Amino acid sequence: MRVSLSNVSPAQARCDVLAIPVAEGGVEGTVAPLDEALGGWIREAAHLSGFEGKRDRILWLYTHGKLLPPRLLLVGMGRLPSQDAAGWEALRRAAALAVRESRAQGARRLALWTPGLRPPSVGALVEGLYLGAYRYEAYKAFDEPQVEEAQILAARSGEAAEALRRARILAEATCFARDLVNAPPNEMTPPALASVARRIARDKDLRVRVYGPAELERMGAGAILAVGGGSKQPPQLIVLDYRPPRARQTVVLAGKGVTFDAGGLDIKTAEGMETMKSDMAGAAAVWGAMRALADLEVPHRVVGIVGAVENLLGEGAFKPGDVVRAMNGKTIEITNTDAEGRVVLADVMSYAQRYRPDAIVDLATLTGAAMIALGYVAAAIMGNDRGLIQDLIRAGEVAGERLWELPLYEEFREAMRSEVADLKNSAGRYGGAQKGAAFIGEFVGGRPWAHLDIAGVAFLDKAEGQAPHLPKGATGFGVRTLLRWLVEAPR
Repeated sequence: MRVSLSNVSPAQARCDVLAIPVAEGGVEGTVAPLDEALGGWIREAAHLSGFEGKRDRILWLYTHGKLLPPRLLLVGMGRLPSQDAAGWEALRRAAALAVRESRAQGARRLALWTPGLRPPSVGALVEGLYLGAYRYEAYKAFDEPQVEEAQILAARSGEAAEALRRARILAEATCFARDLVNAPPNEMTPPALASVARRIARDKDLRVRVYGPAELERMGAGAILAVGGGSKQPPQLIVLDYRPPRARQTVVLAGKGVTFDAGGLDIKTAEGMETMKSDMAGAAAVWGAMRALADLEVPHRVVGIVGAVENLLGEGAFKPGDVVRAMNGKTIEITNTDAEGRVVLADVMSYAQRYRPDAIVDLATLTGAAMIALGYVAAAIMGNDRGLIQDLIRAGEVAGERLWELPLYEEFREAMRSEVADLKNSAGRYGGAQKGAAFIGEFVGGRPWAHLDIAGVAFLDKAEGQAPHLPKGATGFGVRTLLRWLVEAPR
């Protein structure tokens, strides 16, 4: 889909559909310039149909030749709070709904118009258009109709054009991550994740390093090797390194890359296993962000590190009761083989220390406990640095990706102590999200660190939590939050 800016008047827009986002209670003021040309029909139709601009409600109208666009689509945004971030999310949703509804009606050309549009709001509309238009069709036998062109009717300016450019980069990076998660697990294996990293490095001029089983053995990465031992797919530790001139800070982005999680010997139920190709969504978010750094001119050195494994039940599978040694020398008692992501991240975080990072952010589909606490509408965030956590929460608000902080009390750390090793990888279900984070925190070397548990928001297989810009399946959660934070926050 091509997205562009146009300063043409809405009545003269050459399109199949003219979409108009409308705030609740603001129908008359928004549509007044067009309503006069249609003899008051928009207000009358809105009144007759009960359309008041409530969130995600729509109203289709025909213009009968009185305007150049043959059809109008009013899209409700709901009540708009005063904060810019909330208004941008409403525009993001409205644009996504507009492109989805237009596609369903067979429209090829869409125009979006909202009076008094400012450049930051242009960016929100662009993100919504791309995210709403997303579909995973890699294995479809035929291409379904789609909207090919979208115009945003706004005054052209350098600021608006830059907002469009940056929003397109953010959305494309998100959709790239979605594609990785949606890919079938027989295709998106640990070596395939490494191949993706090599392609990103080639296309974006990054450095790449991939460590296979033999190298991991020499490095003492017993945690990753243990989790990956039950699969014929070789585990990988994959590193992408973005190094701009005169970098201000060094940031590590760490991703859990369990490309399929059967639970190991503590096997999942059939229902619980169905969507476990999504257990590498943290890794996908990291790769999506790394792909966009140069285009956004991020001024920091950013190192993306992914631990990629399959957690299966082969003859080499790790067992409850095993003790494994992580790269930093700490020993881990395995009490539950389905708590494998934190074990993988133990080696990832240990490896990260060689870069002496100013901040570490990890993303992982880590716990069902985070889903129980926050459902499908927010990710949990925890860590050891208040400023870092708050910066990420603010970046998430702008991106429309909610983060909610959970406490990391000392009791959670104590719960992860083992009687036979330094740590155990699981300690019961209560406070499970915090216990998982506390375990990971033992490997960050005291450096500023934040952990995003994205288990509930990375992959939506239920209607709950879905929005017009969040499709069924992979959401790409975290990509836009990371990129906004990297552009604006680290100091």
